[in-house]
Amino acid sequence: RSRRKTIGLMINAQAQLIIRAPHWTPVHEIERLIQQKQDWIYKKQELFRKRARIAPREFKEGEEFLFLGESYKLRIVDGLPKAIVLEGDLLVNSAVIRNVKDHLGIWYKTQALQYISQRVKHYATLTGVSYSSVKVNNAKTRWGSCSYTDNLNFTWRLVMAPPRVIDYVVVHELMHLKQRNHSARFWMEVARVIPDYKIDEAYLKNNGYLLR
Repeated sequence: RSRRKTIGLMINAQAQLIIRAPHWTPVHEIERLIQQKQDWIYKKQELFRKRARIAPREFKEGEEFLFLGESYKLRIVDGLPKAIVLEGDLLVNSAVIRNVKDHLGIWYKTQALQYISQRVKHYATLTGVSYSSVKVNNAKTRWGSCSYTDNLNFTWRLVMAPPRVIDYVVVHELMHLKQRNHSARFWMEVARVIPDYKIDEAYLKNNGYLLR
């Protein structure tokens, strides 16, 4: 309890329900809100439990990795011209097997910069927005950001998402060059380009943990 004015419900990473309420709130009112939000609470708790059940990533033959929304099995192959090749499966040169995690990281970052840069250019031309540069970073909690010098930054992990979800994040950041906030006007700008953007928001909210 605190000096806050409203009751807030939150599910933490351990799938526990945390309730924050004003000092004066009667217990029966808190219980009534819990009953009203019961379905939401159970869904959120199951989501966090599901995340906790995911096994740590192993960089070995047969492990699956996401790229542009599709799942590819890792295969160790001799004599590849490069360290990593995407060709039906995610092929890894046997010569780099000891450092496969590092090489996959480099490959993902290279692919992310190339793909996302193309999508930024496409939507910038479509919307008439100008930007300074596109960079990829190692962010784990933010899909993208926009600086006051008009530089666009995206986490390389975004390239694991489906193309339409990547497009949404790209448009989201580009529209921040018009509206430096999350006002109603900002969301109107986003909706003009991607009318059903809420589908992509929901994907990131419900499946974003798979991209990490």
